[in-house]
Amino acid sequence: MAAAADSTASHQERALLVGIDIRSRPRPAGSKRANGPLTAAAQAARDSSAGVVATKSPDIPEFSAEESLAELRSLAISAGAEIAGEFLQHRDRPDPATLVGRGKLEEIAGVTASVSADLLLFDHDLTASQQRNIEKLVNTRVIDRTQLILDIFAKHARTREGQLQVELAQLEYMLPRLGGRGIEMSQLGGGIGTRGPGETQLETDRRKIHRRIRHVKDQIENVRRVRTQQRARRESVPMATIALVGYTNAGKSTLFNALTRAAVLESPRMFATLDPTIRSISLPSRRQALFSDTVGFIRNLPHTLVSAFRATLEEVQRASLVLQVSDASSPLSAEQDAQVDKVLKELEADGKPRLRVMNKIDLLLPKQRESLRDDASRVHVSAAKGVGMSTLLERIDEMLSEDPLSRVLLRVPQKEGKMLSLLEARSRIYSRSYKDGMVELDVEAPESVLRRVRSFVVND
Repeated sequence: MAAAADSTASHQERALLVGIDIRSRPRPAGSKRANGPLTAAAQAARDSSAGVVATKSPDIPEFSAEESLAELRSLAISAGAEIAGEFLQHRDRPDPATLVGRGKLEEIAGVTASVSADLLLFDHDLTASQQRNIEKLVNTRVIDRTQLILDIFAKHARTREGQLQVELAQLEYMLPRLGGRGIEMSQLGGGIGTRGPGETQLETDRRKIHRRIRHVKDQIENVRRVRTQQRARRESVPMATIALVGYTNAGKSTLFNALTRAAVLESPRMFATLDPTIRSISLPSRRQALFSDTVGFIRNLPHTLVSAFRATLEEVQRASLVLQVSDASSPLSAEQDAQVDKVLKELEADGKPRLRVMNKIDLLLPKQRESLRDDASRVHVSAAKGVGMSTLLERIDEMLSEDPLSRVLLRVPQKEGKMLSLLEARSRIYSRSYKDGMVELDVEAPESVLRRVRSFVVND
């Protein structure tokens, strides 16, 4: 029996991926278009039948349907699924009842049976009725893109805070999808033999979920208050906070570890990092700064997740500088950056000072690496190989205004060992000389240090 249980636990679900290419509508003359057909998710943002209200500027790079399906494949693998096959459907517009149309759904049902798939993963957000209709026709469990991302978040959340935020997002996703889940939840009928407790059970479940949502929100609010108090203590000391943001799997955690010598989990799987980590480092100027690693962003990040993780993402809103990490080796780098920009705008952090960090240059061809040029807003690095770290730190140092630097001449008694140690650790010393029991120092130091040695400044 134990062996059978172990076998069941280790069973890897086989998933059939379903992508939808909604052909783009005619555009006004002169308007730009992204390479390749628009993804279903992008078209849904324009189509009211998908229930998503959003607009997208035509000049923002967009994923093609094939690229979007490849991303769904990575998400499925991160969730622990085995890919049984892929299916890409081309349509002029989504079908309101089944998204892909009844005829195509019968074809998908045949493919599902032939590859022995345990579930269908749709690269699209499904309405509750669409999900029910598809499950009835295909007779297989159906999961949409948002549900898959929520599942990955639940799998990777380690801290109590992360688990609460994921639970809130899952509950808010589940609530509008309660109706019709089984006969016991069906609407009451109007004739003999049709009366039953279905609606009562449905309303009971809704009340339970609403009650749980309120409880989780209260707990998250407590977390937010604690974070606010911790942030207030940090801000009482003039220390800059630098937030690392970027598309999932851009190498943020690897860069964070390279800069801070922390031990945050590094993984090629999507959303390996959910719980924020903050570490202090010393910059080249000897100023202290705090680095914050954040959850990766993704195309059409579910709004419930953005809302649930707002307590965590407040670190981005309050940061002095945002490091936007990009995968320089990815052919989709421009599209991924556009999605990060979109989330930063939703967080009202798009106006923050920002430095773009092009990571993974070690994966580029030698000729490509030779053509790379750093500038005032962009630095090229390889966090895995430690390339470009000193240049990056110098650029960060230049962009920070907290705890400003000043160059002064000091005359410190040699017996003031504590002050001399402070200057050694927290300032740049350009010259040093000894005379009559005094140490004369030409230093550049942050304001927080100079306040403590003000009495030793030599006035010209």
